[in-house]
Amino acid sequence: MATRTEVNHDVADIGLADAGRLRIEWADRQMPVLAAIRERFAAEQPLAGWRISACLHVTAETANLVRTLAGGGADVVLCSSNPLSTQDDVAASLVTHYGIPVYAIKGEDRESYYAHIGSALDHRPQITMDDGADLVNELHTKRTELLEEIVGGTEETTTGVIRLRAMANAGKLRYPVVAVNEALTKHLFDNRYGTGQSAIDGILRATNILFAGKAVVVGGYGWVGRGIAMRAHGMGANVVVCEVDPVRALEAAMDGYRVMNATESAGVGDVFITATGNLNVWGREHFPLMPDGAILANAGHFNDEFELRALEEQATGKREVRPYTTEYLMPDDRRIYLLADGRLVNLGAAEGHPALVMDMSFANQALGLEWLRAHLDELEPIVYGIPEEIDRGVAALKLRSMGISIDSLTPEQKAYSESWESGT
Repeated sequence: MATRTEVNHDVADIGLADAGRLRIEWADRQMPVLAAIRERFAAEQPLAGWRISACLHVTAETANLVRTLAGGGADVVLCSSNPLSTQDDVAASLVTHYGIPVYAIKGEDRESYYAHIGSALDHRPQITMDDGADLVNELHTKRTELLEEIVGGTEETTTGVIRLRAMANAGKLRYPVVAVNEALTKHLFDNRYGTGQSAIDGILRATNILFAGKAVVVGGYGWVGRGIAMRAHGMGANVVVCEVDPVRALEAAMDGYRVMNATESAGVGDVFITATGNLNVWGREHFPLMPDGAILANAGHFNDEFELRALEEQATGKREVRPYTTEYLMPDDRRIYLLADGRLVNLGAAEGHPALVMDMSFANQALGLEWLRAHLDELEPIVYGIPEEIDRGVAALKLRSMGISIDSLTPEQKAYSESWESGT
């Protein structure tokens, strides 16, 4: 096994490696689907010879994905996809115990963040793995000399898929990318149950507030917003939803939540949680309307869902009052609290998704890469969804790991479901 003296890296403290290994092993016990894939990959070596640069949240769950890829024969380098999402002990363990080059430090500044992406690209990848498309963007804007060697990639999250589809529609995307986020076993579960729980976990760790009785305003009612609203409601919060899509707004109303526009909600909310993948959900015109003690937390990928420049300009002072909690003093002596610098609150102030749900997301990542390799000759430089057979296969493996069995259609039932002749 490689040692830290043999593996290139830039991590916070290599001495944290033993603690990181315990964290990785704990997560692995709750990721049986990925473990089964790792065992098969080790035997079949489906990724042999591939150089992979991965730009993902450096967590214990990601460590088990990277172990799976390396076990399948890939030469993997890892950097972080968010300045606040790295678990420093995990990064150290990947270097020391698993021989994976890692470039990631929790709390790194913007310059270091992009330098680490650059280090990952120095690997001269053939495959990219991204979470938010920052690595792909760097390739297409600053490291274009590397594009000729790249044959494909994967993308983990909604924000990244949006960026990549925009690139493809503009004719700028240079290689095929598999949108892992499009898998039902990813966005129905990771986004709804994973973020639904972990975003609230981050808010609680940063503030220790009581949700019961609070007016919690959720910006966006996609799968992430649905999950947050459901969990906040379950904790006794009075949930308000803001949406721009009339169908989703109607759905939120039918689910029993109050639906308002952003301006109306600004005057009634105690906690504001963004989950849109867009910018300035609440901003310059809304901050003066917010009550004293309002808390701002972002569950989306980038730190632009609140108009932070406007908050800085309007405030007369700021200070950190708790870890990951910044207090902004407004001109009328109101206080507004921003969590995790407006970045992903579940990873900035907590540990991210539970391993049980990331098991499915990262199973899709691994199997998506295997599918990509098998179909390279057929693919164009556009964004592809995860094939349905992989999605259903991951769900079947997950059910089996949970001790759940389900029925199959009988031949008679299958024929009936495909027939047009039977009637009343």
